[in-house]
Amino acid sequence: MIFNTILFDLDGTLTDPKPGINRCIQYALSELGYIPPDAEQLHWCIGPPIKHSFSQLLKTSDNALVERAVSLYRSRFSTIGLFENSLYPLITETLKSIRVAGYKTFVATSKPHIYARRIIEYFSLSLLFDGIYGSELDGTRSAKADLISHILLTENLSPSSVVMVGDNFVKLR
Repeated sequence: MIFNTILFDLDGTLTDPKPGINRCIQYALSELGYIPPDAEQLHWCIGPPIKHSFSQLLKTSDNALVERAVSLYRSRFSTIGLFENSLYPLITETLKSIRVAGYKTFVATSKPHIYARRIIEYFSLSLLFDGIYGSELDGTRSAKADLISHILLTENLSPSSVVMVGDNFVKLR
């Protein structure tokens, strides 16, 4: 298999976002009057779309309640939570080596792209990526398969020339 393009997930692959995400979830639940679980019980929330996580945490399909939780989460995440994050060891050096070897690189995350871009910039990684892709705030392209399809189309990439590096399995349709 010969490939020339690498898509990298963000959370759990390039960075450890647990402290920020967990604290933002706990904040949102507290603001809604719920007793939030301990951080160790929230690790499963890292990766999937946040609306899905809140629906399960609140044990509801009430879209208005889930949207309120997401809004509270984002109010903290957009100012504090996205910086309660750390790069995994040797990520910068690894990305530099990959770029020197001639590979195209992109971020492909379910996280809204406006946050992904700020995180990548915060860690001074922007020059190591050809593009940063994520979902929209309304949830569009929050499913990884939809996001990857969008990247392939937008960047005119052949699926056989691309590999995805992440912490979850993605099945394309």
